[in-house]
Amino acid sequence: MRPPHNPPEVRMPHTIKLRTAAFSKAVRLAGFRSDYALAQAMDVNRSTISRVVKGTLRPGGAFIAGALVALSPMQFDDLFEITHED
Repeated sequence: MRPPHNPPEVRMPHTIKLRTAAFSKAVRLAGFRSDYALAQAMDVNRSTISRVVKGTLRPGGAFIAGALVALSPMQFDDLFEITHED
């Protein structure tokens, strides 16, 4: 007789979230006075920045890389956090 089948535990995937307050502060300290200037420095669309900051879009690779380049010497952990997706 076979032992009862126990389904594997369902784990929620990890996701990356923007640390909004830290990002906004880093943008100000870096001297970006407009979303347009920041978007150019990050090489992303202004709408992408707005949507990530508002939380309606998760930061993708281009956003993350652009933020780290434009806001250097900030590091990944300064601007982003890894969380479980809800």
